[in-house]
Amino acid sequence: MAAPILQVAEAATDEEAVTPKPGLLEPGAAPYGNFPSYSRFHPPEQRLRLLPAALLRWLFPPGGPDPRPLLGLDVGCNSGELSIALYRHFLSLEEGEICPVSTKDLRFLCCDIDPALVDRAEKDCPFPATMSFVTLDIMDPQTREPLLSSFLNQFGRSAFDIVFCMSITMWIHLNHGDNGLLAFLARLASLCRYLLVEPQPWKCYRAAARRLRKLGRHNFDHFRSLAIRGDMADRIIQILTNDHGMELVCCFGSTSWDRSLLLFRANQPSEPMPSL
Repeated sequence: MAAPILQVAEAATDEEAVTPKPGLLEPGAAPYGNFPSYSRFHPPEQRLRLLPAALLRWLFPPGGPDPRPLLGLDVGCNSGELSIALYRHFLSLEEGEICPVSTKDLRFLCCDIDPALVDRAEKDCPFPATMSFVTLDIMDPQTREPLLSSFLNQFGRSAFDIVFCMSITMWIHLNHGDNGLLAFLARLASLCRYLLVEPQPWKCYRAAARRLRKLGRHNFDHFRSLAIRGDMADRIIQILTNDHGMELVCCFGSTSWDRSLLLFRANQPSEPMPSL
């Protein structure tokens, strides 16, 4: 029997968008979402306050028969601030604290399409032994599959324990259309045991297209032809559950910029999820 959907946080204030500070790159000016100062107007703390620090311990209880490390994939990591914050959060590390490597540690592979952002992430990462940052167009299977397989093969694995997809779905959708979004979600669903998704609402699509036009650039090629639209969180839930057999096990509430954090579980035998 499917586990009930859990609500563990109240939705925050619904805001049209967070206004960037003067001098920052306007959202929409980076057509793939590769903003150089993203974390300054969407700070990691907004997500962390919604996610239980013990989440990974609940999903993957320590002391099991498998001594291999937990493997996480962060798709669209930007310059790494959120990736590093998530790593600290789930290991309950204070700022500046270094995690001792153990037989049951946590390894992150973090990817982004922008090499300059990846370079910043690599230079600023305090956990180079357990966090890897790579430049990758996740929609290019010829580069994606060898890279992901190479990482997983290091640990004798064929899938990640958890994949993070934080405010990436809109950029995939705008740049690759409905078919691209469907293919992206299908690949993520096949890559992991758990999937944490933060979809952008439809109003963000309109805002991104409007800002691109204001800058005198061409509109997103697929924007006007998208048939998947409306309540994007609900549409993504339907795609992952109906088309790919995933189970929505938890909604962690919404950030102050109106984006839900949704946790899905792959369709596989597993222990019941603890009450959050």
